[in-house]
Amino acid sequence: MPREYRRMLDHEDEILKMREEGKTKREICEAFGFTMKQMGNFVTRHNSRQRKLAAGIAIKKKGRPPKDYVVSEQVKVAELRYMLARKDAKIKSLQMENELMRDFLSLTERK
Repeated sequence: MPREYRRMLDHEDEILKMREEGKTKREICEAFGFTMKQMGNFVTRHNSRQRKLAAGIAIKKKGRPPKDYVVSEQVKVAELRYMLARKDAKIKSLQMENELMRDFLSLTERK
């Protein structure tokens, strides 16, 4: 039996509208003919995209870019912001680790 494929992103606006109206995942699945697993995966991917957009992370398409692909300024700025945020997070974690080591050595009466 061949697999039936329908692109959920084509129905994204309608699905989100139904979610806002308070419909359950099961009701939405029955309306469009999707399975519960497909619906759960769609919601997870949608929420992930929204978190990335809120954090300022550029959402890139997968795969090799076409030959005529031009990187926009927005994409460059988003990538730089992400790199700076990661560096800041790494510095903060190293500072916390350093502080923990100092506390441990002082508690064990070593210098």
